[in-house]
Amino acid sequence: MSDSIEKISALLALMKENDIVELELEEGEFSVALRKQGAFVAQAMGQVQTVMAPAPAPAQGGVPAAAAPAVDDPGLEPIKSPIVGTFYRAPSPESAPYVQQGDTVRKDSVICIIEAMKIMNEIRAEADGVIEKVLVESGEPVEYGQPLFLIRRG
Repeated sequence: MSDSIEKISALLALMKENDIVELELEEGEFSVALRKQGAFVAQAMGQVQTVMAPAPAPAQGGVPAAAAPAVDDPGLEPIKSPIVGTFYRAPSPESAPYVQQGDTVRKDSVICIIEAMKIMNEIRAEADGVIEKVLVESGEPVEYGQPLFLIRRG
């Protein structure tokens, strides 16, 4: 058991040093899946160990960077980032953005890309609606749970 804990500790250190968001390893009967989403969750041989990551540093003004913007309209809902990475509005610099303010989107339509560890992750709308506001500029880093768009379901 202590060998498993040492392996997990080494993997957590490797993830932290290299800014790795997700890691899976199978070695004989030893199996572990690690994912960073505000906290590390490690599962090894049916047992779960949780190690809390440090809280995000406050942005200028003392408000956490991933804080939701103030929304006066209760009909608007944020579409939040499911991962940490770099936000891109278009598939390439020469391409038009996937969505713009005022565009109607369908559930599961691609609305942006978030690059994490050189992997381009397509982010899809969770519901039908109209994009009322784009909250992040292309090329900006985003945190897990950070609002990217405001959508009016419809």
